Amino acid sequence: MSDILIACLFPTMLLYLAFRLSLFDKDILYSIWTDFLSLFQRSGKHKINGPFSIGTSAAAYAHYRSFSLDELARMRASYSSIGRTHKRIGYDIGYPRKLDRLAETIQVNARVTDGVAAVMKRVYSKELSTTTFTTQLWPSPRSYESPAADSRSLPRIREALKHFVRDWSDAGASERSIIFEPILSALSSTNSSSSRRAKRVLVPGSGLGRLAYEISQLGFDTTACELSGYMNGAFHFLLDPEMTRSANQHEIHPYAHWWSHSRSIKDLFRTVKFPDVVPRLAEGEGAGLHLKEEDFLMLGPPEVSDSGKEREMMDTTTS
Repeated sequence: MSDILIACLFPTMLLYLAFRLSLFDKDILYSIWTDFLSLFQRSGKHKINGPFSIGTSAAAYAHYRSFSLDELARMRASYSSIGRTHKRIGYDIGYPRKLDRLAETIQVNARVTDGVAAVMKRVYSKELSTTTFTTQLWPSPRSYESPAADSRSLPRIREALKHFVRDWSDAGASERSIIFEPILSALSSTNSSSSRRAKRVLVPGSGLGRLAYEISQLGFDTTACELSGYMNGAFHFLLDPEMTRSANQHEIHPYAHWWSHSRSIKDLFRTVKFPDVVPRLAEGEGAGLHLKEEDFLMLGPPEVSDSGKEREMMDTTTS
């Protein structure tokens, strides 16, 4: 027993000392810390706790506006702190105007992230009713039942915005074609139209579900399987008939936060509309699009259902 205690306490002490001495990057330490705290999770709580859980991702979407504006305020403060000569150079190249434009795009993006948060609150009302959102950075094991959301969640939200572009906009059509076409062609060529309804296809790591949607349009009984709350929340935003009623209803500025590798300010702040088509889940069992929000490794081996349908699990991970 004493050996086990020492084995647990020793790495914890090293982690604490490293943090106090700032020997490592705090983002890495945060990731290690949250992974360590996951050891204290109770069975069946994975959908509420953890960095990609429902609770944490819902809180992150709800805080996108405030976290982004806080980041913008730090950028303005940093610019204000430089010397007059350098500040003049920044003014001449339009840096203050660039910050003002960023503020505008944050508000536009926040209309979508607020919508995602609202949908998640409704879809996951039961799970979130037992959860209290927090914004603390270093939750203790006792408070780990409450998901933590902070500015480190911003990259995950911004990645989800880029997924809207790749998976559900006209702007992402060429990229989708390169990735999806070999899979769709293989499914079409090896299955006749009449036999597809009897085939079940599982798409693991489905992200925002576009590949699964395209497979379902071929006539297969298709299940999109995704564990991340960030992806599932955004997908539910598209599936929700109150939030998404028509094609190209929403708009975002997905690249506004990446200030490198852009040819011009126009490219940086360009608007992208989505979705190019409106997805909906199938009603009941059978051919169409279905969603499972869990780890596909926990689904068990392929099987034959009561109706005699085969389940084909293909390595179609796209996220």
